[in-house]
Amino acid sequence: MSEWAPRLRRGARLGFDPVRRTPVVLYPEGVVVLNGTARAVLGACDGVATVPDIVAAMTARYRGVRPDDVLSLLRGLVARGVLHPEEAG
Repeated sequence: MSEWAPRLRRGARLGFDPVRRTPVVLYPEGVVVLNGTARAVLGACDGVATVPDIVAAMTARYRGVRPDDVLSLLRGLVARGVLHPEEAG
């Protein structure tokens, strides 16, 4: 698994959409609607915790979370410009 420590990019923030009653991440290019698990994953993206750290935390906290799903979410949010992939170390 990759040794990078993702963080929200500048201008992105976690929030809550009261109309949809769901967590969201707001960033300059748009909004991403999240489920509870995805919100927890993003909440762990502090630029310090590595991908393996985040995966371990999510699999311990939520039943049925697959490491590949967490990694896929992180990669997808990097591709959309929501997360910045910090080098670990």
